[in-house]
Amino acid sequence: MPKVDLVTPYKEYFKIIAATTDELRDRVFALRYEVYCKELGWEDAAAFPDQRETDAFDDDAVHCLLFHRRSGRDAGTVRLVRSRPEDPEPRLPLIEHYDRSLFRTEHNPLTMPKGCFGEISRLALHEQFRRRPGEQSTPEGHGTELFQWSQDDRRRFPHMALGLYLAAATIGLSEGMEGVYAMMEPRLARHLHFGGIYFEQVGEAIEFRGARAPFYISRQMLFERLTPPLQALLDAIAEDLDVAL
Repeated sequence: MPKVDLVTPYKEYFKIIAATTDELRDRVFALRYEVYCKELGWEDAAAFPDQRETDAFDDDAVHCLLFHRRSGRDAGTVRLVRSRPEDPEPRLPLIEHYDRSLFRTEHNPLTMPKGCFGEISRLALHEQFRRRPGEQSTPEGHGTELFQWSQDDRRRFPHMALGLYLAAATIGLSEGMEGVYAMMEPRLARHLHFGGIYFEQVGEAIEFRGARAPFYISRQMLFERLTPPLQALLDAIAEDLDVAL
């Protein structure tokens, strides 16, 4: 990755906040309804008459909002679902929706020490922030040019999904987790690798609203390869979230 200042445009245009109040969580669920029910049609809008998309994992999750300063709009959201040491097995979306026989590495969440990891999920960007070619059909808003850097890009912050992934990872690190999982398109994982965030694929890809596979990143994996621009962005996001790494 070329040397580029990600912090200045992030601070100019955006702020990531932890949804720690009922009002903020309501905004999270309203945004998810807009993206998953109305824009993409991935969830049945009729199942959410209050126009708030929720599921059984939200109570065990920390939610984040990406706030666009100029428009005053909630641009995106992500959550980190915690695993609890007292649960017989991890209560994560990954465990519920993925065939456990397809896990293929030592980082199988069913064999990891209990309570030391979480799962990044329900990442969504509002339609107005998914306008570039190839982005409209995915909630993450990543097209083929997620990491195409240019001089003009330095005046803006188009890498919102990246910022939200870092926000969820920051929450996990601050809570002492050793790593986090995520179900994502292998293409997105390759883009993240290019940017210096190395998720390890830990299972076979399945067809679930496109090809998706389980990925894992540990605290060590993150910090060993994180580039200076992303380290600076991680620090800026941690400051916004008011957490210590």
